[in-house]
Amino acid sequence: MKKVYFISGLGADKRIFSFLDLSFCEPVFIDWISPLKNESLEKYALRLRQQIPDESPWIVGISFGGMLAVEMAKSDPAIHAIILSSNKTRKEFPAYLRAGLYLPLYKWSPARLSKQFTLCTSSLLGGTNDAEKKLLHQIIRDSDMRFVRWAISAILHWKNKIIPGNIIHVHGTADKLLPCRYVKADFVVEGGSHVMTLDKHGEISRLLQQLIQ
Repeated sequence: MKKVYFISGLGADKRIFSFLDLSFCEPVFIDWISPLKNESLEKYALRLRQQIPDESPWIVGISFGGMLAVEMAKSDPAIHAIILSSNKTRKEFPAYLRAGLYLPLYKWSPARLSKQFTLCTSSLLGGTNDAEKKLLHQIIRDSDMRFVRWAISAILHWKNKIIPGNIIHVHGTADKLLPCRYVKADFVVEGGSHVMTLDKHGEISRLLQQLIQ
């Protein structure tokens, strides 16, 4: 059975993939490592890659994890990367997110306030039923806001312009955080939100199986 390495999104952990049917593979969930001071997204991705021993691995990254997978794929053409609800270059960010570079409120707000704000705006992320929304809220409550602040800064300073040929981009039409109209996806999931591994888990499971097998 083929090993597939999963990288979760910003402030999330392996539970973001818990609704998927991954019986077709041997899933390995990559744990976050502590970022170094002022570490860039590119350098962090290469350090995280060291947790993957395979020479030609399949890597699935969602959101922030997808951006890390892009950097890994750039550095190694032997990697097969699938990114979900993510973007490949700086140009695929909507303007209101790029504006965060010039108005970095995330640096100034207390951790408790930041987390409370994220909980209040979690409807932007998705989730269609009580079980999905409950899990999403639990993930947000458990998030390390120091890591989140670093990651937001790393994302805002990410200036990638290169789209490697060894990635497959899957995006949902109902993604409110990274709207589908700003990206060029290889596969579009109708009605898929930013957390479509939850609210479109059946479709995403089947697609991953088709692409990887």
